Amino acid sequence: MPTLEDVVDLLHEWYPPATAMDFDAVGLVVGDPEAEVGKVMFAVDPTLEVAHEAVEWGADLVVVHHPLFLTPVSSVAATTPKGRTLHTLMSGGCALLAAHTNADQALSGVSESMAYALGLRDLAPIVPAAPGSATGQGRVGTVDETTLGAFAARVADALPTTAHGVRVAGESDRVVRRVAVCGGAGDFLLDGLVGEDVDVFVTSDLRHHRAGEFLEHGGAALVDVAHWAAEWTWLPVVEARLRETLGDRVETRVSTRCTDPWTFRH
Repeated sequence: MPTLEDVVDLLHEWYPPATAMDFDAVGLVVGDPEAEVGKVMFAVDPTLEVAHEAVEWGADLVVVHHPLFLTPVSSVAATTPKGRTLHTLMSGGCALLAAHTNADQALSGVSESMAYALGLRDLAPIVPAAPGSATGQGRVGTVDETTLGAFAARVADALPTTAHGVRVAGESDRVVRRVAVCGGAGDFLLDGLVGEDVDVFVTSDLRHHRAGEFLEHGGAALVDVAHWAAEWTWLPVVEARLRETLGDRVETRVSTRCTDPWTFRH
C-alpha cells in the first residue's frame, strides 16, 4: 500500500498548495506521513457526520474540499464541533487533507469538473492564472444552442438534489450558447463578466444586490445552485484520478452525504 506521504504528494502535485489564496488553509491537517493508506474517502465538508462515515468505513484518509480550520483556533478539545470531528478521525486512525482554493482553479479541479458535468466544451478559465494559462478562476465554454429554461433543467439534472434547488434570473427563452461557471461562491467574478460573450453564469451564493446590479448592467442570465452540489462534482473526478494512478493499491469512496446546511423549503 502507498504511504500517506505518497498520496499527499500526488494530490499536491495535482493541486499545488502554493496556488491557494493567501487566506486559505490547505494541505494535511492530521495524520502520520509514514502510515499506510489502503482506503481513501472524498467529501466536500469535514463535518462530524462525514468523519463518522469515514471511520465506520475504515478510511485511512479523508480528502475534503473545505478546510476544517480555515481560521485560527485556540483549542481542539472534543467539547467543540471542530474538535469532535478531529478527535473522531484521530481515534479512528484516519488522516485529513484539505484541497480548497488550490483545487478550485486547477486542471481537473472544482470549476472544471462542474463545467464538464454540465456538458460544456472548449473550456478556458474566466480569469487565467497567467496569460495563456489553462488554469485559473472559473471556466467558460460552449454548449449546443439551447434556451435558458432547457439549460437550467440540464443543471438540475446534472447536480445532486438539494433543498436549495436551481434558481434562475433571466427569460426562459433566452438563447444560450456560451456558459461561464464557478464552483462555490462566484460573485467575485461578476464584474469581469459584464460585457463579455457569455449567455449565462452558473455559480452559488449570489447575493440580492450583486445579482440585481449585474443584471441591470446587461450581464448574462444567472443560475444559482447549492454550494455543496456545485463542488461535489469534483469528488468523482479526483477519485477517478487517484484510482487511475494507484490502481488496486487503494480502495476509494465518494461520500454522497449531503452537507448543504439547508434542509427544506416551503
